[in-house]
Formats: sequence, C-alpha cells, structure tokens
Amino acid sequence: MTITSQGEELILDKERALFLPKHQLLAISDLHLGKSAHFRQAGLQVPATIAQTDLQRLSLLIKQYNPKTLLINGDMFHHGLNTDIDEFLAWRKQYQELNLLLVKGNHDRLSGANYAAMNIEIHESNYCLGPFCFIHDAPNCTDEELYPISGHIHPGVTIVGKAKQRLKFPCFYFGRDYAVLPAFSLFTGLYTIYPKANERIFAVTPKSVVEV
Repeated sequence: MTITSQGEELILDKERALFLPKHQLLAISDLHLGKSAHFRQAGLQVPATIAQTDLQRLSLLIKQYNPKTLLINGDMFHHGLNTDIDEFLAWRKQYQELNLLLVKGNHDRLSGANYAAMNIEIHESNYCLGPFCFIHDAPNCTDEELYPISGHIHPGVTIVGKAKQRLKFPCFYFGRDYAVLPAFSLFTGLYTIYPKANERIFAVTPKSVVEV
C-alpha cells in the first residue's frame, strides 16, 4: 500500500516493512535475531528455523525493492551472539554492497567490534533522513522539526470480522506526532493500538496491508 506522509511517498509492505522510494531505503524494526536460539538455550521448545525464515523474507524484500540502504530501526539482535547470528553472517555475505544501518534499540548490546565485523553501520540514538527521524522509541525523539518513525512496542490492531470473530494483526501506526512500524520478526507478541481521531492504522494481513 502506498501512502503519503510529511509530503513523501511511503510504501507499506505486507512483510512488515517500509520503503521510501525517494531515498531508496528499506526500513524494518524489531528483527530480534537470536531470540529463538536464546529461548532454546533456556530449554524452551522453539523452532530452529525462525531466524532463517525472517532472513528469507528480508531477501525477498531486497529483491523486490532493490534498495541502496537497509535500515533496521532497533532490536536487530535479541541477546548475545548465538547460532542465529551465524545464520545472519551467512546471509550478510550475499549483500556486501548493501548499506546496512542499525539504529540501536534496547536489545542491541553487542560490542562495536561485533557490529563492525558484520559490516553494520551503527547509529546510537537516531538516523534522520528527509522529514523523518528513525528512532527505536519515539517518545525519546528530541528533534521537534522532524517526524519520528519508531518501533519497539510491536503494534497490533484488533479487527472484528463479519461473523463477529476478533482477529488481531500487526499494524503500521501513523499518528500526529510519530509513526510506529510493526515488528518484522514473526516471533514477537503484539501490543494493541487503539487509534484516536485523525490517527491512521494499517493492518498487516496475510494477503495485504489495509487501512482500518
């Protein structure tokens, strides 16, 4: 789905990604690589293919949009180095020419040397581009002239179907003061958003992105 925000065209993709055509930038949030391996280390039965599936989805997005830059808007890595990170290292070798930027989130705690070894450019607090300021947690944005785009809360919305069934989907949120991207990883929960007047919510369904 294509929308206009702050005078610029944005594409909201059903794979929980945002593309800025003017800047050839693909943005996602809350990738949480390493989360499934972290849970398995704790003895929980979590599928070992979660990281691989998320990276495959990311590859399809790169093929579709051919971005110059991939921006991960916080929580790229869930914990320390583990086997899921090995999956990412193999994936990264396929895209050496792609600029990969990370706006650090609360889970991004690897050393600077670790990020450098993976060819990841780090931005400690935010990354500003055009009228937008990418920041992991929007309330912490201090640049009043720019429109913050954040992640962090894993937004979701509940839709009532024709048979009065209640369905919950990830969503994009565009409010007056800031926007929130859906969590990219399939292995995350959802925080329900209740839109107010003049706020826009776009549900990410299995087939498309729809405004609700």
